[in-house]
Amino acid sequence: MNITLPTHIQFGREICGDLLQSERREWWLANGLGGYASGNIAGTLTRRYHGLLVAPVNLPLGRHLVFAKGEATLIDGDKRIPLFSNRWADGSISPEGYLQIESFHLEGRMPVWRYAIGDIRIEQRIWMEQGANTTYLAYRLLSAGYARKKTLKLAIKLLVNSRDHHSSGRPWDFNPFIESDAETLYVRNPNWFTLTVKARGGNIKSDMTWYDNFHLSTERERGLPDNDSHLCVGEALLDLSGDEWVGVVASTEQNPTSYLTESLRRHMMFEAGQYKRIQAVVPEFIGAPDWITQLVLSSSSFVFARPLAGVPDGESIIAGYPWFGDWGRDTMIALPGLTITTRRFDTALRILNTFSKYIDQGMLPNVFPGTGDTPEYNTVDAALWYIEAWRAYVAAAGETDSLKQVFPFLVDIIDWHIKGTRYQIKVDEADGLLYAGEPGVQITWMDAKVGDYVVTPRIGKPVEINALWYNALVTMEEFATLLKEPAAKYKKLAQKAKSGFKRFIKVDGMGLIDVLDGPNGDDSALRPNQIFAVSLHASPLDVDIQHEVVGVCGRELLTSYGLRSLNVSDPEFKPHYVGGVWERDTSYHQGPVWAFLLGHYALAEYKVTGDAQAAQAKLEPMRDHLSDAALGTVSEIFDSVAPHTPKGAPAQAWSVACILEAWVYLEQEKNKKHE
Repeated sequence: MNITLPTHIQFGREICGDLLQSERREWWLANGLGGYASGNIAGTLTRRYHGLLVAPVNLPLGRHLVFAKGEATLIDGDKRIPLFSNRWADGSISPEGYLQIESFHLEGRMPVWRYAIGDIRIEQRIWMEQGANTTYLAYRLLSAGYARKKTLKLAIKLLVNSRDHHSSGRPWDFNPFIESDAETLYVRNPNWFTLTVKARGGNIKSDMTWYDNFHLSTERERGLPDNDSHLCVGEALLDLSGDEWVGVVASTEQNPTSYLTESLRRHMMFEAGQYKRIQAVVPEFIGAPDWITQLVLSSSSFVFARPLAGVPDGESIIAGYPWFGDWGRDTMIALPGLTITTRRFDTALRILNTFSKYIDQGMLPNVFPGTGDTPEYNTVDAALWYIEAWRAYVAAAGETDSLKQVFPFLVDIIDWHIKGTRYQIKVDEADGLLYAGEPGVQITWMDAKVGDYVVTPRIGKPVEINALWYNALVTMEEFATLLKEPAAKYKKLAQKAKSGFKRFIKVDGMGLIDVLDGPNGDDSALRPNQIFAVSLHASPLDVDIQHEVVGVCGRELLTSYGLRSLNVSDPEFKPHYVGGVWERDTSYHQGPVWAFLLGHYALAEYKVTGDAQAAQAKLEPMRDHLSDAALGTVSEIFDSVAPHTPKGAPAQAWSVACILEAWVYLEQEKNKKHE
């Protein structure tokens, strides 16, 4: 199989054999349907979300854990050597199969383990079928010693479940029908779904044994229930001989193939095809640093199929793994980096068209609705980011037919913001700025809420909302001109908003006020929201004030992994994102570093300095992060103080997207100077 994929994320025994270090490093796979598989190097279950198949059995995103684990034991004559590990509620680690791991690496996005037991070497791989709720767990014998006469075998216990991926299980929470033949096991959840498990290279014997008290250490850190239970439905007994792949396939699809070699080739060709296509259409990716090529592959993990009535090929973006679905704001912020930067114009257009069906009173949904659900529109910025996403698409794709079709929707967005829509969102005629918010509702991206308590209400005229408003008006003037539509209205509104935006400028030279005209007056807290007033396509600020904004953000908020959400000198500053739901949610935007802001900072720095190389260098620390936490991708947030431990969702769409978008743009600017 002569297919080459990036393999620079790799570890030896110094990490694999250290339980805490190997548990800290997680792998995440996605199938393009919203389903995923995840785990850590050690193979222990430390999150409720860890499992080999988490499938959307309730469409579109009702994801359930259906195949939890395959526990492999090597059988060498009368010796049984576990290759798996478990954490238990009593504090014990048993067995300690992680000690047999000689190395681990990612091949593209696929996790690969190599076990070494004396002179025996075994390789293990896990991958998902693209476009199917199917996971493969495969092994092959690399070497068995020159004098070995007995055939080696693998016994793999098959642990399943049928629970929402946000919950944890208890024995007998479900009682499936189990049917089996020599090589196939059917786990039937009556009137719902069937999990099919097939063995390759051996046979399966059915079982019905519950295993209780798996300890989920990461959930305990998050103040959540930390015990889980899984049902063993059988054991696959496989022959390890030669270099043939053996293993199991688990799927909720009908009649999944168990031909491991062909499936593996198909998976690797898909990965390599994505990689080569992007290199072919984006010259900046040719010879790009290894961490950038890894991010390019990871960018595919967030796009998934979202068919709708009238849009059968609809697509959307998962905001983050494991617990997020598709959010209006997150999707529009991430869309340029995930699809336009990588020249997936068809995907970008499908996502934009998918969301156009849900524009209502000039707003996009905050959380995209499931089947039969009522959309929630508690976001003031999603529609404004939607206009910016269209600007990025038109600028890169160079086609206007799609723009012509959507333009009435964009006009409607602006009109509703002028006359007023939900949550008191309305342009103030006095200064041309956008007012938004009402008590009890969180509508900016700083949207943490615990019960009825809104942590950062930001009612009034938030700085980034008005930067987006000005950017949208300038964009609409450009669109109207391009389409030969009346443009004077947007130009006039933009001029007034630009003039009004001067009210945000602090007289002490410390950047911009965060919120104007709030219930208690202006909020001058030093936050990163002001960076958008520089990084966006159209800035309402004069050049000297742009310098000031970037300077204060760099001095006071910049870290290796992004911008702090609040200055360290603020009384509300929280240095760590820890504890239970209350502690974490009340600190979410009160200090933690947000990775997606690093891309915007780099773009803003370049705008004021003209030094693309120096700005691009601000992104370099992310290379090291790709070998920590969720391997090959970027976390949502980090602690606000050193060493900036990664926290929040392990894999976040806008974190990956904004870094990719900034890196490619800055690479293009560097190349222009050398032409």
